[in-house]
Amino acid sequence: LVLLAAYVGYLGLGAAVLQALERPAEVQAAQHLLQEHWELLGNHTCLQGPALQRLIEGIIQAYKSGITLQGNTTSLGRWDYSGSFFFSISAITTIGYGNLSPSTAVGRIFCIVFALFGIPLNLVLLNEIGHLMLLGVQHCSRRLEEVFHWQNKVSFLMKTCALVTGLLLFLLLPPLLFSDKEGWSYEEGFYYSFITLSTIGFGDYVIGMNPDRTYPSWYKNVISLWILFGMAWLALVIKFCINILE
Repeated sequence: LVLLAAYVGYLGLGAAVLQALERPAEVQAAQHLLQEHWELLGNHTCLQGPALQRLIEGIIQAYKSGITLQGNTTSLGRWDYSGSFFFSISAITTIGYGNLSPSTAVGRIFCIVFALFGIPLNLVLLNEIGHLMLLGVQHCSRRLEEVFHWQNKVSFLMKTCALVTGLLLFLLLPPLLFSDKEGWSYEEGFYYSFITLSTIGFGDYVIGMNPDRTYPSWYKNVISLWILFGMAWLALVIKFCINILE
């Protein structure tokens, strides 16, 4: 009962803080959108309100499907092979950004079957990667004990080095790459890194989706590997946090 109360209380605290931080921005954005809507109709009297609404809804739906307007043409590319491969990873890792999803009935059925077998396969792989990481840390600890005859400090030192190395490789350095390739700020890149590796996957920031940018062929492949190893590392950190809480 105490644990349940703490859980609900933690959620309630988070909801209150988020409401205080985000609600004013939401109200301001809604007012700005409504003002632009009426200004557009006022400046272009030939536009009909219902027709404009249908156009806006069509643009939103097309954007969700990965299609954007560029002058008199449309941009495609989210469902090419690299985009489909990245979607497959986001599906079986349960990140589920939500910015892209199958639109055909056959595609949705395949996605269900694909995820049904892919999610267990992904968990097995992550478990093996995490196990190898632990073995590497333990091996280094034994080597240090043999060379320097450290007994009490080795375990703490290796755990600290593993934590710092993981922070650099998976959370602190990747935002620099995202700043270069996506044009995000460092804070946005760091936010995307944690939201992705923790499998929260809001979908407000997703790599390789800007039609105005040209991405190298290796980009999504490298990010896919980063996701796999980063999730395994963060899972170990979360497991450590669970042990502390318990």
